[in-house]
Amino acid sequence: MNDGYARQCIKRARSQRRRRGPLVLLTLLAFTGASAKAWCLSLDQAVELALKRNIPLQKNAVDLAAAGYTAHNLWAEKFPAISAGAGRSYGSNLFTGEGFQFTGSGFGYNLSLGVNLSLNAGLPYAMKIIGLAYRSSLLAYEHARRQLEIQVARAFYTLIVQKENLALLQESLQLAKKQREKNRIAFENGIIALREYMQSQVSAQTAAFNLSKAQVSYELAVMEFFTALGLDAHTEAALEGTVEIEQITADPERLIRTYLAKRPDIIGQRQAIELLEYTEKRTALAGRAPSLSLSAQWRGSGNGDPSGTFTDNLSGSVTLSIPIDPWIPGTKTSQSIRNAGKEIEKAKLDLENTERAAQNQIRSLTANLQNLWNTIEISQLLVRIAEETYRLTEQAFQMGTVEFLILEDTRTKLVEARQQLLADKLTYKQTMLDLAGALNLNREEFIGSVL
Repeated sequence: MNDGYARQCIKRARSQRRRRGPLVLLTLLAFTGASAKAWCLSLDQAVELALKRNIPLQKNAVDLAAAGYTAHNLWAEKFPAISAGAGRSYGSNLFTGEGFQFTGSGFGYNLSLGVNLSLNAGLPYAMKIIGLAYRSSLLAYEHARRQLEIQVARAFYTLIVQKENLALLQESLQLAKKQREKNRIAFENGIIALREYMQSQVSAQTAAFNLSKAQVSYELAVMEFFTALGLDAHTEAALEGTVEIEQITADPERLIRTYLAKRPDIIGQRQAIELLEYTEKRTALAGRAPSLSLSAQWRGSGNGDPSGTFTDNLSGSVTLSIPIDPWIPGTKTSQSIRNAGKEIEKAKLDLENTERAAQNQIRSLTANLQNLWNTIEISQLLVRIAEETYRLTEQAFQMGTVEFLILEDTRTKLVEARQQLLADKLTYKQTMLDLAGALNLNREEFIGSVL
């Protein structure tokens, strides 16, 4: 966060000028060079900030830590219940004998210590359910991390496109001002009419208004983005990056075979089936198998009289309970055990439905990528046509063969064509991110898997 780092952003933009054109440089000069305290924020830095400061993700981390602590202390499920107690009492006559007297011999005390252990055949599956809960929490946390990365990347690239659009509008404003100046000179020399000169003034003012409106929208979006990253909304930072795209020709069937089973929703549904199977076995064993209960208790008591005696008692019990009603068809316990098996069947159908939906999503996204690439090629062609049309129309206007409104129309269409190309590139980039999310891959893993 210093002046040198801000200058490095501009220097990098200058070094890429020939490849990316002057538009990115103009925007960086406007937003980075405008402040000596500005610093560069790359996509990787933005993702890192989000992962560290995102509150919902931090809450997931707390839940994961709690589930992990429980899973690593499964011995607690078999640990007996231990209790200890101590009491102090006082007793005296009130209306009989010598009446109420506050003496030391009236005080008494008691002590107790107890141990209780219950063993059931369903205990091992209860422990497995706890371990499964930890794995589910870990899956949810990792999935939340990947989704957060994708959300940050989508927002970041949207801002980059908005910034490049500002450069387009700035260039359009410069063209409008340049044409207005030419028209002023031509009007003063009697070459064009007052109407055309006034039209050029309106065009320049309109271009300035469009730039101002887009700039306000961009600044608000940047502040919202910084707030989501846990930064101050007024942080002076320049977003570093461009929307670079390359054609992806992915085979959806290969992606399905390779990555479908790794999707969090598929894994989560399999874990749900596993949980129901454990629950069914635990319910069956806990309801039908005998249970054993062991308990021991020691009690001691005495009074405050030095000549008094101390008495104690030790007791223990072993209880074996054999349930009968779960073995009788139609009882409530029997029905609950039977219904647990039905829930497993439903969960397996849900898994099949989830797999089908995931396959369709992957096929749809890969097909959309191909269609969007074709759209980008068309948009690039339209930009070249619009640029050439504007150049020829400007020449014709200078020669007096076309009116200014025609020239203004071609300039507007040129800006719109460039904006459409930016929008198509952003859509393509976001679709790539959506496909990466559908495959449960980050950006680097996705590029390596499909190219």
